[in-house]
Amino acid sequence: MNKSPEPILRSHSPMDLTNSKLSVAIVYASVSGNTKELAEELYQIFLTKSVHISIYSIDEFSVSHLCHYHAVAIGTYTWGNGEIPQEMRELYQAFEFINRKDMTTAVFGTGDSFYPMFCGAVDQFRNMLYVHTNLAATLKVELRPQEQDLQRCKKLVEALLLRASMYSTS
Repeated sequence: MNKSPEPILRSHSPMDLTNSKLSVAIVYASVSGNTKELAEELYQIFLTKSVHISIYSIDEFSVSHLCHYHAVAIGTYTWGNGEIPQEMRELYQAFEFINRKDMTTAVFGTGDSFYPMFCGAVDQFRNMLYVHTNLAATLKVELRPQEQDLQRCKKLVEALLLRASMYSTS
């Protein structure tokens, strides 16, 4: 039986960032692995850009570090009847509380269109982020990322970086 290796946290410490590049965090929650796969695809695209990029599962991320980033891309699956997963609620509430229109955000997720509230958690994050941050993009993917989703991933990255560069204070 093959045991898959433990995932490696690929990040740069936000404390070590210089002001010469935008700092971007990807924070995601995944149960089936689909949203993780989408987050990793976005991470690979960000690596081709001139930014400081960090990727965290929600369990590895402290909401107190939100202030260290110019932009944050949030990845979530949807639970139950279109609900935000329990592990993402603290992050959701933190964005409501910080209310930073100078922070650029994007939200992405995977779901199954069989359910009536397809990617409902993405919609809830989108609505809140639109009010409390500078929301740049939203992306919903059916089940797991496919080849045809690559262009949509690239567009999310481009939209997030363009908007963040316009609103960056550094």
